[in-house]
Amino acid sequence: MSKNIGMKSFVKLSALCAALAFSAGVMAHDHGAECKPSKWGKDDQIGNMNYVTPEKTLAAMKLVTKGKVYKLGIETNRATPAYPPRNYSVTVVQPGQVNGVTFGDNKLSYNDDIVMGWNGVGSQIDGFGHIGTESVYYNCAKGEDFAKITGLTKYGVETMPAIATKAIILDIAGLMGVEFLPEGTPINVKEIEGAMKRQGIKSIEKGDIVILHTGWLKVLATDPKKFGSVEPGLSKGGALYLVEKGVAAVGADTWGVEAVPFEKGVGVFEVHQILLQHNGIYILETMNVEPLVKDGAYEVFFTLGAARLTGAVQMIVNPVAIK
Repeated sequence: MSKNIGMKSFVKLSALCAALAFSAGVMAHDHGAECKPSKWGKDDQIGNMNYVTPEKTLAAMKLVTKGKVYKLGIETNRATPAYPPRNYSVTVVQPGQVNGVTFGDNKLSYNDDIVMGWNGVGSQIDGFGHIGTESVYYNCAKGEDFAKITGLTKYGVETMPAIATKAIILDIAGLMGVEFLPEGTPINVKEIEGAMKRQGIKSIEKGDIVILHTGWLKVLATDPKKFGSVEPGLSKGGALYLVEKGVAAVGADTWGVEAVPFEKGVGVFEVHQILLQHNGIYILETMNVEPLVKDGAYEVFFTLGAARLTGAVQMIVNPVAIK
């Protein structure tokens, strides 16, 4: 896709992507509809999170030396830019309290809220039912068998484990000496290893979470129209490198983790296919790692418990990092 693509054309493509209604010719890049059975068996629904053992969690807890806690989620509201046509809003109501009606002798009043919107807005985690190839998903599951309009019967966010492991924050913007990377900038193995060396990180291990800092949240604040349409991000080669390392999840401070416009010769959200479908690696989007980078907290204890909404494809989240 050219960097000069018009916004109107891209929004049309975005809507097509969001509906997961791609033709086989667009989606079937390199992999076709071939499936890759999970190394953990035909019933596996958590992929590389199987590497996050009690021993892995205990080792990650040793990274807590200062007790400083960081929120990685951004605020989400009506104004939050999102991948088209996603949107989100909250409506606050006072049921049965018209004209100041209260309840009981103690004159109780209360507020409730109604959420209307998509779970893929703001900071979020993508589940394995989100992306496939020709309607084939992680561990060879066929969309027709589990993707129901009333919810996924497999890979819903309720199946996600409680996550507690090591997270590695890679400051790619710092490595390249910029406030934020330009749109479409691919993050390759060279940049991943360069950031590791610069930050004194010796290795990426099985069960780790890797989160890329591109500085793109500054764009959210200054040019929100770009957020949800273009971004720097992980390259195909970089994704395959992290697959080899056995990471449990990959994230970034961008809305879609991978480079958009897409790299030459790389398919539409093919990095999503590589991570989610082919290798059982969760994706964390719009992670606020600016405070971590500012403090030099590059290896931290990471924990996340996604809301257990049965059958949901993805979920708005606020992971916590502790140093």
